[in-house]
Amino acid sequence: MKQKTKKSVAKKFKITGSGKVMKRATGNNHYNVRDTGSANRAKRRDGGLFATDQKNVLKALPHA
Repeated sequence: MKQKTKKSVAKKFKITGSGKVMKRATGNNHYNVRDTGSANRAKRRDGGLFATDQKNVLKALPHA
């Protein structure tokens, strides 16, 4: 049977050229005006995943 990509996972994570999995910072949807400047700047950075989580994400993305 053909392997299929989990589309929900594909939309939330990005695979870098070296094979690392990156995710967006949380808390960006609304109420951003309340946050301090340093908190807003921290939200701009993408974060990596722990090795165990990364393994599960890559399993859901067979063609990545």
